[in-house]
Amino acid sequence: MSSMAEESIRKELQCIIHPLNSLGHYKYVVVCANYQGKWILSRHKSRDTWETQGGHIEDGETPLECAKRELFEESGIMDAELFAVCDYYGYNSKSFSHGMVFLAVVHSLGELPESEMKETRIFDTLPAELTYPQTSPKLYAEAEKVLKEIMEK
Repeated sequence: MSSMAEESIRKELQCIIHPLNSLGHYKYVVVCANYQGKWILSRHKSRDTWETQGGHIEDGETPLECAKRELFEESGIMDAELFAVCDYYGYNSKSFSHGMVFLAVVHSLGELPESEMKETRIFDTLPAELTYPQTSPKLYAEAEKVLKEIMEK
């Protein structure tokens, strides 16, 4: 598939938010990383857009284990508390899948390991140049609700 076709599929990806643990079987995790009230996003080596950390759950791996692994692989962050936020159903004209969203409350930043990611950056608000512009704002809105609850405790 051409990179233009892949980009089109990413941009058309939609999602429906579901209550936590309601979908049962998960293929992916999404991690919304927050550091001192700001969002940490990563940029893939082959794209000019920003995205959450996350990815495919490997065989025998729990969603939480996957979230911790992907957070490190795609940002270098190891010092964070992870909170399950919600389930999501993602779909486009080609496919669909279930996933779980996590909030990472980051205590300290790490060095980005060698991976498919080129860089990470800290943002006050989500940038306009998102890899998944239809879904990321919805998932971050859910993560922000959990972050607010944590901060009020």
